Amino acid sequence: MKKIILSCFALFGFFTFAAAQSPKIVNIVNFVRGIEPRDAAITKDVLYQTVVNQVDIMKKYHLPGTFLLQYDALTDIRYQELLKSLPRDSFEIGAWWELPQALIEKAGLKWRGRYSWDWHADVGFSVGYTPAEREKIIDVYMADFKEIFGYYPSTVASWFIEAHSLKYMYDKYHIVASANCKDQYGTDGYTLWGGYWNQAYYPSKVNSYMPTQHAENQIPVPVFRMLGSDPVRQYDTGVSSSRQGVITLEPVYPDAGGGESWVNWFFRSFTEDPSLGFNYTQAGQENSFTWPAMKKGFEIQMPLIAGLRDEGKIRVETMAESGLWFKKNYKVTPATSFTVTKDLEDSDRKTIWFNSRFYRTNFLWENGGLRIRDLHLFDEALQDVYTTQTAKSNECSFFTLPIVDGFIWSKPGNLAGMRFKAIFDGKEVLLKGGQPVFINKKNTVLVRWPLENGSGILEITLDEKTMKIQFRGRPDTGWYLDLNVAEGIKLPFTAVEEKTVKCEFEGMGYPLKAVKGIFSKPHDGTVFRITPENNVISLNLVARSF
Repeated sequence: MKKIILSCFALFGFFTFAAAQSPKIVNIVNFVRGIEPRDAAITKDVLYQTVVNQVDIMKKYHLPGTFLLQYDALTDIRYQELLKSLPRDSFEIGAWWELPQALIEKAGLKWRGRYSWDWHADVGFSVGYTPAEREKIIDVYMADFKEIFGYYPSTVASWFIEAHSLKYMYDKYHIVASANCKDQYGTDGYTLWGGYWNQAYYPSKVNSYMPTQHAENQIPVPVFRMLGSDPVRQYDTGVSSSRQGVITLEPVYPDAGGGESWVNWFFRSFTEDPSLGFNYTQAGQENSFTWPAMKKGFEIQMPLIAGLRDEGKIRVETMAESGLWFKKNYKVTPATSFTVTKDLEDSDRKTIWFNSRFYRTNFLWENGGLRIRDLHLFDEALQDVYTTQTAKSNECSFFTLPIVDGFIWSKPGNLAGMRFKAIFDGKEVLLKGGQPVFINKKNTVLVRWPLENGSGILEITLDEKTMKIQFRGRPDTGWYLDLNVAEGIKLPFTAVEEKTVKCEFEGMGYPLKAVKGIFSKPHDGTVFRITPENNVISLNLVARSF
């Protein structure tokens, strides 16, 4: 009996250690605007009362969090008094980097907006101003913030902040954390597509959306991905349209963050399914949506988050605390994953998102089959135009280097992706299988997928620089990978050679290299095929030779 008790304590200690090594971190972040010109019914009083209610429900459940202030809210005495009354050991006050008229004019610049705050990229965001103008705007905001609160903000976030501003904020004001929007295509006129999908990364000095490969080329401020994307559905929503829909943890969406079944499913997967390194999500809501729209979602989420915290399943902390933890634990962008082993009811889908400083990829299991839905490479040398230039339109776009794009290269009824196929009895078939198993090692995820009829197992190894796929089973299984896309799609591929697929995107050339496996181009509309060598496909996913 004594041995059994000791074994139980040892097992408990192991799981406690594992949880500490792979924490699940939740930031409750509410970004605050003082004005809302898009709807006359959303008055300053409505906006303020929304924040009062957010504070009240967080205090009710003893939840820490971060409030990020747009300049018009920063200079409003009511927000100052409300937020100064909160304990600094559990509530963080930071900056929300959308730029209203009052801030621009105080920096000595001409306001070009339609309203006193304009959400267009070339007016209401830093990309609309020259690097020298950005520094003036930052200095004005920081001076006023310090005069009001007595210190500089540690966190500055927005839907997107270009690299020049981020670096200036770090160098001069020593910010420790930032955040940008989840991956999205066209929503609100902003596109961020192909980046580090979740968790956080260190951005390049010449491209705030691009993870760096070397510490000397990074801005040492972790950028967290906001809003808590649905890891199964968000990616595909709005295929073939110019604007994606939104399926996130935001409490205003009744079929997602405002719905009890979705929220329970999301947090079950977030806390119980394997995640490499650490897992992360951001709860909270911008006050422009108003309290009546978000009330139900907050009342679902806040007690659930508090309960998970009390059970030791998650850490709830301010974004600055998460930023400091990230910097302490990671000198460069880490390898991370987010997995779903069980989808919502009436769906058999499973997925893994894997990110490293070199690439991201997504595998989706559906109806017994498997598709590589996404694969993008990262290269710190790809400079975005906004680091040194101004936005020329009311929209803004950030991209990385595509190899597989299951959204942009798709059309309804014809979803792009790299599919696992085989020849059986002279016929091409999609490989089918059962429940994948995800096994995390230090910087690696091993996925074991048993194929149907006991024909074998596919083992997929994802590490920082490579993807290896190995089949263990019947020697006569002639399997391979095919990349198929919808008709009429512009692709980045310039040549398909035996060991290399040559690519070009945004003026940069980059290769997809096979360490094991052979590339070919079938004459059936397939973009390219990868045939294994000795039942192994191994891809080098480093965009350049570092």
